[in-house]
Parts: sequence; C-alpha cells; structure tokens
Amino acid sequence: MSLSDVEEIVPSAERVAASLRDEILSGALPPGTPLRETALSAEFAVSRNTFREGLRLLGAEGLIEAQLYKGAVVADMSEARIRDIYLVRRTLELRAIEESGAASTAALDALENAVRLTERAAAEADWRLVGTASLRFHGALVATLGSPMLDTFFHGVTAQQRLAFAAASDEAEFQEPWTPRDREICDLVRAGFRAAAGAAMRRYLDDSEQMLVRLTRGR
Repeated sequence: MSLSDVEEIVPSAERVAASLRDEILSGALPPGTPLRETALSAEFAVSRNTFREGLRLLGAEGLIEAQLYKGAVVADMSEARIRDIYLVRRTLELRAIEESGAASTAALDALENAVRLTERAAAEADWRLVGTASLRFHGALVATLGSPMLDTFFHGVTAQQRLAFAAASDEAEFQEPWTPRDREICDLVRAGFRAAAGAAMRRYLDDSEQMLVRLTRGR
C-alpha cells in the first residue's frame, strides 16, 4: 500500500468511525447490531478496506466486537466495562467541577443549553433523546476543562455509556430520575458552588453505576 493510499484511507476511516460513534451515542445502534461491511461501505461511499479501518478504530474504543458467524457487531457492556466507564467518569467529571471556576462563559452556557435540551426531551417523553442529551451535558462538563484531546476521548466513553443503557428494559423508568439531577449539578456549577456540585456528582455517578450493574447482573 502506498503512502497516498494510507493518506486517503485514514481520514475516510475516521469519518466512518465518527459517524458510527455518533449513531451509537444517539441510541440508533444498540448492542448486538450487525455492521454489514458490504452495505455500510457502500452507504459511506468508501472502500471495504477503509470501512474495516473505521471498524478497527471503534474496536479499539470498545464500541464494537467480532462475533463468530456474525462479523462485526455493536458491543455489549459487561459489568467490568461499566465499572471502568464510571472510574473514567469520576476522574474527569469531578476534576471538571473542581476546575470550573476557570471555565469560560461560553463553556458554562453550553452546560445550560445541554440541560435545557434534556428537560425538553423529558417533557415530550422522548426518553432516547433524554439519554443522549444527558450524556451531552456530561460531555459539556468535561469540555469546560478546555482540552480537545479529553473531549475526543470522553466522546468515546459516553458512546460506551449509551451501550450500557441497553441493560434497562424500561427506558423511561431508567432515564426519568436523572434530568433533575443534571439540572441540580448544572445550577451548582454555574453558581460557583463547586464543593456541593462535586458531592452531587459523586452521588449521581455512584447511583447510576449501581443501577446499571444491578440491571446487567439481572439480564
């Protein structure tokens, strides 16, 4: 393969990975969804080699897995993976709250906008969108740190979190409690009450992790 071939494949593969990652984050591709190479490479207008490279990128993030006789499918989240997700979330989100005094006005406004989207979706009982908007709120919180590298990394983490939501058979029952808690954290951060916001976030993540682990074990 020539250097020019590599230069063509890499950005196209990243585009494929980004699109599929966004679909996973939105809930459009739940765990177990097959990713048919022939059909999807045609849909993305890329070669099969390029599509495979996009899948490799997602596999490195834990978002897809290879299954015997099925090929690539969207991954399911194990209890160990869920616990790892929450370890990462505590590390980044609690740090973001600690450092939020230095956040820009635009970054804090992004928190408010994300929570408002969550609240509108809840009012319309669009529970899949509630889950997506809530994850985007937490992504906006990490974004207050001002690190594009962390933003990119955390986007993959929130996509894995979305896959973990599949353990809940009743999406409305699972998603409904978190919207007011997102609002509480947002208001505390924007008001500068960082200690209270951190305590609320720690409770939030503890409760969410315990619920998902319990649901995963019962599935």
